[in-house]
Amino acid sequence: MADENLLGPLETYHEMARIGEITIDQDQLRVVEHLERLFSELKDYPEVAGRSKGLAMRSWRMMKMFSWGNRKLIAPKGLYLHGGVGRGKSMLMDLFYDCAPVRFKRRVHFHDFMLDVHARLKVWNDMSTKERAAMGSRATGDDPIPPVARQLAQEATLLCFDEMQVTDIADAMVLARLFGELLDRGVVVISTSNRVPDDLYKDGINRQLFLPFIERIKKDFDVVPLDGPTDYRLGRMKGLQTYYSPLNEESTDALRAAFFKLTDRNVEDADQVPTDMVEVQGRKVFVPKAARGVAVFSFKRLCAAALGAADYLAIARRYHTIIMVAIPKLGPHNRNEAKRFVTFIDALYENGVKFLCSSEAEAVDLYKEGDGAFEFERTVSRLMEMQSEDYLKRGHGALE
Repeated sequence: MADENLLGPLETYHEMARIGEITIDQDQLRVVEHLERLFSELKDYPEVAGRSKGLAMRSWRMMKMFSWGNRKLIAPKGLYLHGGVGRGKSMLMDLFYDCAPVRFKRRVHFHDFMLDVHARLKVWNDMSTKERAAMGSRATGDDPIPPVARQLAQEATLLCFDEMQVTDIADAMVLARLFGELLDRGVVVISTSNRVPDDLYKDGINRQLFLPFIERIKKDFDVVPLDGPTDYRLGRMKGLQTYYSPLNEESTDALRAAFFKLTDRNVEDADQVPTDMVEVQGRKVFVPKAARGVAVFSFKRLCAAALGAADYLAIARRYHTIIMVAIPKLGPHNRNEAKRFVTFIDALYENGVKFLCSSEAEAVDLYKEGDGAFEFERTVSRLMEMQSEDYLKRGHGALE
């Protein structure tokens, strides 16, 4: 049973407005009403995750044959929230996640979820027949989707996905069946996306095989738009300088103030800013400061360490805004760091990530002469473009 004293999304939203953390937005309020409905339905919903192994392996279809009290065991309808960048989709999903009356829940960026799924599929494919049977997959033959879905359902009753975006055929083919398995097992799903369901995987290879997934979303989710006139993310960026040079106390203070403005946090709470961890191919990249899709790194942490394109791509997909501190003058003496910086900026640019930084030199003077200076000119061009209003208006995600 849920905690009777737990505040629901509607009360939480109004409380955030009361203390000045947000301003009441009528378009957001309409979404919150849908979240309140889901909150109420989850209060008495039995957890499908966290059960004993034997029970967890039983099909949700069989479980629905029984009653819960005097009611049929019917999963609440999930929510697919779509709309333009900066309208508050992620903020509202975080709000709901924090007050959701379930014990087993998971909030994850959609790209990170798919990486996890593909890793699980690989583990299953590498198993022996005996190991698969031990997972309860004796009847699935060579099909890894049902056992992986069972694993996921055992771990989370509520799954919250941020920024659903399907551009890869491997993801498209897995999703078309995996979500059906999860929903059939009673998992409740909330997802945000910049696209309406009908535009997912648009013009993709073999898209006709993906269409049943779209139909499933429209059938089993409340599809709710959030596309009001106010772009809060762009509004926070207005008036902010994005490139600070030279390195001094003034530029450090300006970036610190920018972080708190972009994340709606009070400067007095500086000691309470959370850290984060980005998992990439089995290893973890530490994030010193992260909140509301904004992350802070030093140049040294990202470009002097042995990181590569996969790390930078994972970071670019996870955060819509990156603040980098203390970029040094570049040249042949630190060529390896410069090459990593080029790769990092490429990843940010291609995913529309907003970039604020402090640097020892202006972009045009960052790598002026010597081996590698010519190749660096493209990075200079991108750094300049990333300061433009047109770039700042771009949505977060891969270029179409």
